[in-house]
Amino acid sequence: MDGTVAADEALGGAAAVDGLVSDVALPPPAAIEPAAVSPETPAVGEPRPDQKPAVTGEYPESAALVGPRPGSDPAVTGENPVPTPLVEPRADSNPAIIGEPGYGGTESGALFDVDMPVRLPSAISPSRAGDFMQCPLLYRLRVVDKIPEPPNAAAARGTLVHAVLDRLFDLPAGGRTPDEAAALLQPEWDRLLAKTPELAELFASPEELAEWLASAKSLVGTYFTLEDPNRLEPAEREWFVRTVVGDGEDRFVLHGIVDRLDVAPNGLLRVVDYKTGKAPPAAYEAKNLFQMKFYALVLWKLRGVVPKRLQLIFLGSGEVLTYDPEERDLRSVERKITAVWAAIRAAAERREWPPSPSRLCDWCSFKDGCPAHGGEVPPAPIVEFTPVA
Repeated sequence: MDGTVAADEALGGAAAVDGLVSDVALPPPAAIEPAAVSPETPAVGEPRPDQKPAVTGEYPESAALVGPRPGSDPAVTGENPVPTPLVEPRADSNPAIIGEPGYGGTESGALFDVDMPVRLPSAISPSRAGDFMQCPLLYRLRVVDKIPEPPNAAAARGTLVHAVLDRLFDLPAGGRTPDEAAALLQPEWDRLLAKTPELAELFASPEELAEWLASAKSLVGTYFTLEDPNRLEPAEREWFVRTVVGDGEDRFVLHGIVDRLDVAPNGLLRVVDYKTGKAPPAAYEAKNLFQMKFYALVLWKLRGVVPKRLQLIFLGSGEVLTYDPEERDLRSVERKITAVWAAIRAAAERREWPPSPSRLCDWCSFKDGCPAHGGEVPPAPIVEFTPVA
């Protein structure tokens, strides 16, 4: 979750991904109702901390795999889910504004010695691929410089709603009701607040917090108008997936977290993703479908089966977008991701990460320090990518 959530919500989901790599032409999504998954499929509870990530090319035999946790090795996931500043910013500064003298311990404000290489894993997620296609400088500031960003209410609400819908399936079938889901909001918010105390600063008063929680409750309530969770037993939830693509020195890791995987009795797979924003107009569906095709590609590599259906549930507008991919779709998205990765490697080699101004700049945490808006960034460091074993 990041500032893109707020941008998508404000633009009604119509935030297009513009960048160095053109979008793949997409056929119109299948206009069919989501297929119900038999409750005979056994439910899987919350992933245990001792579970191991998926092994490339192997069929995951066990329960749901673990997503990135606090304290996890960033080299495994390809990115630190909670960027940590190398030097704590001053109390009166905006942590997302770069170029302030002394921020990184140098007069220039650089976060580190630019002649010392920054070593990163050869890995990419759909979110970070989207960052680069939207704006190469955004990718650099998040992945290379790891500049911390202030929390925002839209992203926090998305995290909370996702947590509630995940915990909902811990309840037995028949007990997954709107009231039970609403009862999960406060304990999940308490849990989230304990992990990220700075979220409390988002709300100036108890009334403001209550209004925000009510908006989250409304989104959870909308879910029940789109699906009956009592008829579903997800095979995986909040599932960390990982696979390797490419050859030789060009090998890199694809990874991400799948909100939900349903497996029908006949073995067909359905990949489900929850969105707290509104469904985009047809002309802007490509961004969300890219993310889903990314996950479908990883699952195809892991299980050798093309998922039957990709399903996006837009809680902000109460709509469901479905798409039934074919093998050629996944080969096409693999070529696109490979091109994005090659462009990232080239940008790192040149030490050039140009900004790409767009409507999304209004929701970017780094706008005040962006050269496209009169700001200045520190010199780009040398980046070295760790080869995939």
